[in-house]
Amino acid sequence: MKHPLSLAALLLCGSLSTLVQPALAEPSGDQVLSTQSSSRAAPAESSAPARDGAKDRVLSTAPAQSDSARAVARVFEQRFPGIQVDAVRVTPMNGIFEVQVGMDLLYTDAQVDYVLQGSMIDAQARRDLTAERLEALQQVAFDSLPLDHAIKQVKGTGARKVAVFEDPNCGYCKQLHRTLEDVDNVTVYTFLFPILSPDSTTRSRDIWCAADPAKAWKAWMLNGQDPAKAECDTPIQTNLVLGRKLNVQGTPALFFADGTRVNGALPLEALKQKLDAQG
Repeated sequence: MKHPLSLAALLLCGSLSTLVQPALAEPSGDQVLSTQSSSRAAPAESSAPARDGAKDRVLSTAPAQSDSARAVARVFEQRFPGIQVDAVRVTPMNGIFEVQVGMDLLYTDAQVDYVLQGSMIDAQARRDLTAERLEALQQVAFDSLPLDHAIKQVKGTGARKVAVFEDPNCGYCKQLHRTLEDVDNVTVYTFLFPILSPDSTTRSRDIWCAADPAKAWKAWMLNGQDPAKAECDTPIQTNLVLGRKLNVQGTPALFFADGTRVNGALPLEALKQKLDAQG
């Protein structure tokens, strides 16, 4: 679901009161379902990470930027105060630069006299270069995830792996777990990501602090069995920050071992295909 305001509209009105939330690419041909916070804002329990901290920025893996790219970034930020440019790259189109703002892409000339938002298409090769770039930006090295902050469930050999950001009150997350009942030889890492209601935070805490978090999580997600009230230190706030850093906008958000992601609950066959493709 796209945010009702485009980044281009925000640039025109000069307002940053609502940060654009980009639509994330989904695999074609399969229906994926996710639940999003009604406000689409950061949960009240934790403030958003500072955008000026290098460790909190979503950065490209591209080589160091050229002098011309750095100049474009500098002029862009001068023309649009409050907008922080994460990266600038040259494009195949002569004189046009790609500007990355968070997880959004814009295009501009060297003088930043004109700014475009939309897809850049390679007409000869019939390739959507913008979609390819966005897909690359969304990839996450699986080994970089702090898996000790997730609830671990192992089925069969556990050879295949998937990490999922989930809210305990997310209906599509529950649907995903019903689907997983028919999937074998998989390890599921659940990052508790309560964004839907205050009750989500309380229930996440009780599940994490249970004597057997995996058992408590499964009992709730599959059978609606409330966890007993419990108190302990949790990684929930850390998970919220991590989710925002990874641009998780709704639940469930699935991260696979090959670095790809899917935003939403996949049907059984599509999920099996994704796991089988992990090698």
